[in-house]
Amino acid sequence: MDNIACLLRQYQALMAPGTPLRDGLERILRGRTGALIVLGRNRAVDQVSTGGFELSVPFSAQSIRELAKMDGAIVMDTDSLTITAAGVHLMPDARIETPETGTRHRTADRVARQCEVPVITVSASMSTLSLFLNDGRHLVEDSAQILSRADQALQTMERYRDRLTGLVNRLSALEVEDQVTVRDLALVVQRLEMVIRLEREISGYVIELGTDGRLLSLQLHELNAGVDEIRQLIELDYGRDPDGGDSFRAIDDLSTTELLDPLSVSRAIGYSNDHLDARITARGLRQLAQINKLPSTLGPRLIEHFGSLQALFGASAAELQDVDGVGDGRARIIRDGLTRLAESAYTERLS
Repeated sequence: MDNIACLLRQYQALMAPGTPLRDGLERILRGRTGALIVLGRNRAVDQVSTGGFELSVPFSAQSIRELAKMDGAIVMDTDSLTITAAGVHLMPDARIETPETGTRHRTADRVARQCEVPVITVSASMSTLSLFLNDGRHLVEDSAQILSRADQALQTMERYRDRLTGLVNRLSALEVEDQVTVRDLALVVQRLEMVIRLEREISGYVIELGTDGRLLSLQLHELNAGVDEIRQLIELDYGRDPDGGDSFRAIDDLSTTELLDPLSVSRAIGYSNDHLDARITARGLRQLAQINKLPSTLGPRLIEHFGSLQALFGASAAELQDVDGVGDGRARIIRDGLTRLAESAYTERLS
């Protein structure tokens, strides 16, 4: 996430429903007075400020509502949550290009760009809240609008997650039989990335909604459970860097159109020289992670000792005990776990 996106999330959280600042802004909207609020004070802000009067009072919804009744801007220190000035006339550089037309919005846009501080405008005539960063204007929507979009995204994520579960189960079955192709891997990674991108989008809605987004947050947490672990293990199994480096990083840079193309996905994860139907072999760490009571450090040792997942499936309990850290009891757990994985794979192939 770039700096502008991080800043946007930060200030969306500060202005979210249920926060003191949002309460103050809602009071201004209801009073239909309008406002121009600078969120931060630095030398550049002081240079474009004239008139008004200095303050050093703790922020409250009531105080910002009363100060908004006067002409001029309000300047806040968001770190200490204090109001430092009010009734200020802002005079940014008129040569700064801005697409805005209204006087308040043009001033806010120019101050945000010139002083590199966020600026909030409250429009009395349009009953809207806007946040200006140095990349332009971001409309602060009400909860109903955000919830409508979030609900659509959540339903899409549910469908994607169901499809991901099916593809991962199929991949497991193919790994047991050593029949995985580049296409099979690309389809799983493709669906993983779709789910992850939707999770980021919905997380943004949760931040914007503040206290109104608690139920959405719980639903998102439930849908996203285990996704990060699946991606990490698949990357360890199929990444071109066997030491666990971020082999799939390039997938983040794919456009939506490219993400829908399995060939583009396969190239992004390091299989640019392989045909989609080319056979590939998993290291087997994800399969071993599905065995209960098995320490995460033991999986790599088992794979290193036996050389492949197929060899591990064929190992006897006695052979398993040759691995450091595997006694008689743990060998039985591993054998039983591998048997269940093989049976599950067989069932999946029949379904």
